[in-house]
Amino acid sequence: MRQAGRYLPEYNATRARAGSFLGLAKNPAYATEVTLQPLDRYPLDAAILFSDILTIPDAMGLGLKFTAGEGPSFEHPLRTEEAVKKLCVADMNQLKYVFDAVSEIRKALVQDGKQRVPLIGFSGSPWTLACYMIDGSGSDDFRHSKTMMFSRPDLLEHILEINVESVASYLTEQVKAGAQALMIFDTWGGLLPDGWYQRMSLAAMQKVIALLPREYGGRKIPVIMFTKGGGIWLNDMANAGADVIALDWTMPLSRARQQLLDLNKPLTLQGNLDPLVLFSEPRQIAAAANALLDDLAGSVAIKPGLHPLDGHVFNLGHGINQFTPPDNVSALSEAVIARSKALRSKQ
Repeated sequence: MRQAGRYLPEYNATRARAGSFLGLAKNPAYATEVTLQPLDRYPLDAAILFSDILTIPDAMGLGLKFTAGEGPSFEHPLRTEEAVKKLCVADMNQLKYVFDAVSEIRKALVQDGKQRVPLIGFSGSPWTLACYMIDGSGSDDFRHSKTMMFSRPDLLEHILEINVESVASYLTEQVKAGAQALMIFDTWGGLLPDGWYQRMSLAAMQKVIALLPREYGGRKIPVIMFTKGGGIWLNDMANAGADVIALDWTMPLSRARQQLLDLNKPLTLQGNLDPLVLFSEPRQIAAAANALLDDLAGSVAIKPGLHPLDGHVFNLGHGINQFTPPDNVSALSEAVIARSKALRSKQ
């Protein structure tokens, strides 16, 4: 979850050279550099494309800008029916810098004729993008977005349909450029009431997934779906078509595994350590990681001969905090590797 970022001093040094966040994100050479930085520090199993989820609405002409101390915002939020009706699918030509970055990262990952780790591409979900597009910036409750949903669901669904097409095209182009797995971040799906989540967020993600290439160049392209706060809808998410369901820290992995098995949906799970555990002491970080893995390993196996850990990608339950001590990430990765090996040896 957000491997490259402000918690790494080398990232901040690269960003300073770039001059701004957008200068960093829109320069393939810089994006490649910061994508590789976590891999040079930690024994990670994949690289995550460095970009921003708001690149899509930026390519729709909404005027993305980053203000120091305030975060991202749009100059032209979708607050009126007229603005919504004028919205068009994102121009993929304006996102060429992202696809160029994907290509450069894939090349940079090759050492001695072998690729170090696979590369994950990503996008925000249609609903999460809509939240920023309507409210114009980050928010605790996305009041404008939810007001539109309750009062004019037709307008919101129009935005979502355009976002579905945009996200699907965006992720497809990432695959063509070299991404080997895809992740859809639904950061704000958990803000929705039951029923509305299925209608506005999950349905849109399901449409995106149906449009994605699941194989490219003879290789399968797995799709990871994440809704923050979405554990209560796990059964619904299981039928959306994703290969992996990522969870935040509010649901035990053993319970999630059992629910999926009860549905005859032995999907891979991803997650789900609380990122703020990384502010603890190394021994406490290790204890938290061990507890998570022990909980999963103690659950029923997917099928005879397959260890429960084989259906799990260890990760944080959301993005890593910018103030996280980098050495604590080392403590976490070392603990996960050691505990995983110990649990497998007991099989």
